[in-house]
Amino acid sequence: MESGLRLKADLLHSKDAEARYAAFQELLTLAKSPVDWAYDVWDELITLTRKGDNHQRAIAVQLLCELAKSDPKNRMPKDFDALLAVTRDEKFVTARHSLQALWKIGRAGKKHLKLVVDGYELRFNECSAEKNCTLIRYDIIQGLRKLYDAIGDGKVREKALELIETEQDPKYRKKYTSLWR
Repeated sequence: MESGLRLKADLLHSKDAEARYAAFQELLTLAKSPVDWAYDVWDELITLTRKGDNHQRAIAVQLLCELAKSDPKNRMPKDFDALLAVTRDEKFVTARHSLQALWKIGRAGKKHLKLVVDGYELRFNECSAEKNCTLIRYDIIQGLRKLYDAIGDGKVREKALELIETEQDPKYRKKYTSLWR
């Protein structure tokens, strides 16, 4: 990994919020296309999902989601549970940023797509007792919509509509359905 990229990756651990965010934005922009340095930061990002502060956890998940397209060794299936765990984070904003980024993994191939769809379905079903259930469900349906728009797989649409139908409250069912018009 070149020294400039290493410095940016090191800044993800910084307590300086501005420096950390700037480094994150630069790495995220670079990762929009496949990169050869994904595995240089992969393990430390996985560690941050568990041991970082709430900002670092969200950053780690979002960056790993973007790096999924740079995963020829197919490590994401093994590490996906660490990312999904952050969608249950004690800090709701951290959980929400993580949940909103997961769809990007599904663009990387069929195995990755299954991980995301199954993960979203699990969270949709298990969040019913959570304080912000309707926001979580909205983010999941929106993530499925973004994934569908990115890859055009009709099974993604079917799963989203199937999940929407399980919503008991007509007001929220209508709100979730509006994402698919």
